[in-house]
Amino acid sequence: MELALDWQRIIWWTTGMSLLAVVATVVGVPWVISRLPADYFNRERRSSWRRSGRAPLAALLLGVAKNLLGGVLVVAGTVMLVTPGQGLLTLFIGLLLMNFPGKYRLERWLVGREGVLRALNWMRQRRGRPPLEAPEDDDHH
Repeated sequence: MELALDWQRIIWWTTGMSLLAVVATVVGVPWVISRLPADYFNRERRSSWRRSGRAPLAALLLGVAKNLLGGVLVVAGTVMLVTPGQGLLTLFIGLLLMNFPGKYRLERWLVGREGVLRALNWMRQRRGRPPLEAPEDDDHH
């Protein structure tokens, strides 16, 4: 009997977390996508708000928080691949938030996939933002 109650709690918690992730995705993904510069995937160098030199401890804490949030979104996106929700988009946003070697190349590869750029630009259009530029060939970078 106790085992059944444990499983029931687990199911309720995962259902609640899945619903929370869906709501956060529906609100958060378009917000983040609409704030990217149109040339985000074609820049030679990325500027970093953390390298300004002011408040290094705050920058470190924000960087850690950003990476933790990105990790949570990657896990949630993975779960949403098999449950209701925007799994691929949530994974994408999680990866955008995180810092790791090869991130830029992975982002460009993902955006170059069929329909991904179209979906991102649809979100931007709904918010009155110009479309993202398609990534150029890696040979140019």
